[in-house]
Amino acid sequence: MALKSYKPTTPGQRGLVLIDRSELWKGRPVKALTEGLTKNGGRNNTGRITMRRKGGGAKRLYRIVDFKRNKVDVPATVERIEYDPNRTAFIALIKYQDGEQAYIIAPQRLAVGDTVVASAKADVKPGNAMPFTGMPIGTIIHNIELKPGKGGQIARAAGTY
Repeated sequence: MALKSYKPTTPGQRGLVLIDRSELWKGRPVKALTEGLTKNGGRNNTGRITMRRKGGGAKRLYRIVDFKRNKVDVPATVERIEYDPNRTAFIALIKYQDGEQAYIIAPQRLAVGDTVVASAKADVKPGNAMPFTGMPIGTIIHNIELKPGKGGQIARAAGTY
């Protein structure tokens, strides 16, 4: 995704830089990879307000993101990159060679049509999942597992690596 820089035509636009979202998917998410998301509006299990000034906003569908990347040595193609209202990072819809679809966190420089793979001997490219042992020092990484097989827990938001 590219960044849009604005000219300082007004004091509020001085230094304004936004993300260009023109390349994002404009349709609906994959229905099999979404589920409902209930809001609590600052209320606890008894229904009492425990945190004031919470609530409202637009309805959201939760996108089920694959943080574990269990399909080892099975290449997948990036079908599209989508907006996710539940996180700051964009998500990518990938389709494995056996036809299964999944959402993953879309790293920078991941484009539609790229091939990603989860493997111990994968190339160091955006979107590939691998253990630390196969990475050179200074590699930018995201979605880090603390325990093997538990799924990524660190550096999952946009701009974290």
